Amino acid sequence: MTTRTTRIARTAQAAPSDRALEGGDRGRGRLPLVVTSDDQLLDEVLRVAAAGGTEVDVAADPAAARGRYGTAPLVLVGVDQAQASLRARLPRRADVVIVAPDRLDEATGSPDPWNFVEPLGATHVATLPAAQLWLVERFANSQLRGAPGRVVAVLSGRGGAGGSVLAAGLAVTAASLRHRVLLVDADPLGGGLDLVLGWEDDRGLRWPELAGTSGRLDGAALVGALPGRGELAVLSFDRRVPAEVAPEAMTAVLDAGRHTRDLVVVDVPRQLHPAAVVALQTADDGLLVVPAEVRAATAAARVATAAREHCSQLRLVVRGPSPGGLTAEEISRSLGLPVAGSLRPELGLPAALEGGLAPTETGRGPLAALCRRLVDELSAPVGAVSQ
Repeated sequence: MTTRTTRIARTAQAAPSDRALEGGDRGRGRLPLVVTSDDQLLDEVLRVAAAGGTEVDVAADPAAARGRYGTAPLVLVGVDQAQASLRARLPRRADVVIVAPDRLDEATGSPDPWNFVEPLGATHVATLPAAQLWLVERFANSQLRGAPGRVVAVLSGRGGAGGSVLAAGLAVTAASLRHRVLLVDADPLGGGLDLVLGWEDDRGLRWPELAGTSGRLDGAALVGALPGRGELAVLSFDRRVPAEVAPEAMTAVLDAGRHTRDLVVVDVPRQLHPAAVVALQTADDGLLVVPAEVRAATAAARVATAAREHCSQLRLVVRGPSPGGLTAEEISRSLGLPVAGSLRPELGLPAALEGGLAPTETGRGPLAALCRRLVDELSAPVGAVSQ
């Protein structure tokens, strides 16, 4: 590489740019991410990025990319790292481009980039320098988006553990604190999150109208079409019309939510259908709700094993009371997961929910207190949540 582009690449890898410094760590997430260890390919990408008016964040391999992969406005995966990225099970997301040099030659054993488009969820293959004008425009457009929001997935360790209530409580609490929130129902058999909120009669789109969606969604238009109050919008299933949500639809919704909302909360079922797997892979954080009971903890072990394959940042919320004195620390050791918080009994909560009052709507009680603390953590930059 030339001296100039070598210096630019090293800056992108080792130190934040002036633009990134303005927003701290979260500002750094606004830079497009390039995953490659091919120096010649990186040299070409850097020239194109400069023409598009942006610097880039560089990762030599998927391990180095993982912490930034979900939050970057645009991801370019070099064909040299495509197979490794597939093995690393990086989360599915929109705006992924596989980039390859025109000099690819089957005689050299170089992989065909088109073989990785569907497995990686990529939208395009760009060969350089032939596609440089198209890629210049993509780089320029990537800078029009704001700082990405955080995605958190909530699961129940067993039936009736309270995952949907916690998901709704987090969303309601975050909205009351003036965060822009999207609550996404990923459980087709859960009865509908609009019902948990007491919004079942509110007009707006439900999953049946979006289940077959693919590609990019206009986030502002999506949020405006959903049932919403204040800073909170919800995408729920419709109890009258069954819908099977395609993985591509979940990807499109979560990407739109990440780029237009401060926080996206997803209620994920224990039985992981393909769209639920996408939600876990996309999530920056996962919360597993487990009652402090031996049978519940035993059932939660299987859920935790399945979920951890797709979401490495999985933590426990332990719900009391414990009939046999089982502690949160004992459940943590048993499942091998850190504790995000414990939830004391709230005697009036079931009656409030039956009466149509949304979880944490009053701002009082153990659930509201836990949700406020969790929202504070989830509002921190990605990667900054304490373990």
